Amino acid sequence: MNRNFNLIVLSSFITLFSLFSCNSKENEKTAAVNDFKNILKKGELNILTLYGSTSYFIYKGEAKGYEYELINQFAQDYNLKLNIILGNNETQLSQMLLEGKGDLIAYNIPISNEGKEKLIYTGREIINHQVLVQRSDIKENILKDVTELIGKEITVINNSKYHKRLINLNNELGGGIPIKTIDKDSVTVEDLIEMVSGGEIDYTVSEGDLAKLNKTYFHNLHISLKISHPQRSSWAVRKTSPELALVINQWMQKSQKTTIYRSITKRYFEMSKLPGDEPAPVLNSDQISLFDNYFKIYAKKINWDWRLLASIAYQESKFHTDRVSWAGAIGLMGIMPGTAEALGFSRNEMIFPEESIQAATQLIKRLNKSFSRIEDELERIKFILAAYNAGSGHIYDAQTLAEKYGKNPLLWIDVEEYLKLKHLPEYYEDPAVKQGYFKSRETVSYVQNVLERWEYYKEKVKNETIQ
Repeated sequence: MNRNFNLIVLSSFITLFSLFSCNSKENEKTAAVNDFKNILKKGELNILTLYGSTSYFIYKGEAKGYEYELINQFAQDYNLKLNIILGNNETQLSQMLLEGKGDLIAYNIPISNEGKEKLIYTGREIINHQVLVQRSDIKENILKDVTELIGKEITVINNSKYHKRLINLNNELGGGIPIKTIDKDSVTVEDLIEMVSGGEIDYTVSEGDLAKLNKTYFHNLHISLKISHPQRSSWAVRKTSPELALVINQWMQKSQKTTIYRSITKRYFEMSKLPGDEPAPVLNSDQISLFDNYFKIYAKKINWDWRLLASIAYQESKFHTDRVSWAGAIGLMGIMPGTAEALGFSRNEMIFPEESIQAATQLIKRLNKSFSRIEDELERIKFILAAYNAGSGHIYDAQTLAEKYGKNPLLWIDVEEYLKLKHLPEYYEDPAVKQGYFKSRETVSYVQNVLERWEYYKEKVKNETIQ
C-alpha cells in the first residue's frame, strides 16, 4: 500500500514537473513568436528611447528627433502605429526591452560582448568618436593633435564618460591636461558646447554626432579633433526577435539610399537651425516688405500692430514664401503642416503669403485666448511668441514649474527661467511636466529677436493704414 502511494505521489510530481516544463517552454516559444509577424498582426510597434536632441523630443506640438524620424518612417512603410516608451538611461532601456516593455530600442546604445549575450544589435549601427569641441573663429589657436591638449583646460561633466576618457588620455600623454569638472545635475554636454561657442570656456568633449548637430546651432565650432578610439553603437531587439532584427536591417540598408533618409540626415546634422545675422531690411520709410498690406489686414482682426506680424515673418522666413525650416515649418509665417490642418488649411496653401498670414493670425488668436490670464498686453505677447515658436505645451510646463518653485507663472522672466531648465532630467522628468525634454535656446532667442525687431520697425516705419 505504501509502495502504491509512493508511486502515485511520484507520478503526480512528474506530471506537475512536465506541465511546468511545458509551460516554461511555451512561454519561451510565445516570446519567440512575438516577432515581426506578430507585430504586423497587432499593427503596433513599441519603441524604447530616451529624450534628447538627437533621439526624441516634442517641438511645436509634433514629435521630432533623428532616431524618432527614422523609426517613424519604418513604421509608416509597414503601416504600423508607433508607440513611444521612454526610459531614463541606456541601462534602463536594455532592462525594459528584456522585460518585454517594448519591441525595439530606437536609440544608439553601446555595442558590447556582454550585450550580445542578451540582445541582437540591429538597424542604424554607427561608429562614433569623442571629439574636442573648440571655437573655429580663433584659427591660429585651433588644436589639431591630442598632444596639444597639454596645458589646455578642458571642462567636462564630473564622472561622465568624457571625464573618464580625458583621465585615460592624460595618463597616456604622461599628464599635463588640466581637467575641470562640473556637477552633472546643473549642466548637460550641450550646455558646455554652448559655453564654448559663447567664449565662457575654451574646450569641452562630446560625442561626434551630438557635436555635429550642435554645430548647426553654433557655426563657430570646430569639432574635427578625435580624442577617443572608435565607439560602436546601435539599435537593439531581444534575442527572441531575430525576424524583427532582420527586417529592420534590410529596411535600413535600403532606406539609406533614398531621398527621404538623406533629407532627414541633412535636416538634423547639416541644416542651420538659426536665422542669419543680416540686418532687417526696410524697403523705404513706409514699407517693410512686399506683404505689408496683408499684415495690416490680418493684424487688425486680432488687434495687433502689423509691424509685429512682419517681425514674426522675418524671423520665420526672411520674407521668403517658399521657406521650409529644419523642422518642416512652411512658408512666410513658418506654419507647421499639422498646425495648418488644425486651422483648416492644407499644407500646400502655406506657400501662399495671404493664406500663411491668415493661418498665423488664427493661431495667434488661439494662443491669445490660452494666455488670457496674463493681463499685461506686452507680457502676454511674450508668451504668445514663445508658444508660436515652441508649441504651447512646453510653455505650460514652464508655467507649472515656475508656480511649483514659488515664481510667477504669468511673468515671462520667471517662466523663461524654468523653460531654460527643461533640458535637465530633474525638471523634464517632473510628474507635473507633460511635454518632457526641451531645448529652449531657440525659443528664448526667438522672443527676444522678434520683440527687438518690432521696436526697430516701429522706429523706421510709420503705422499707417491699409493702402
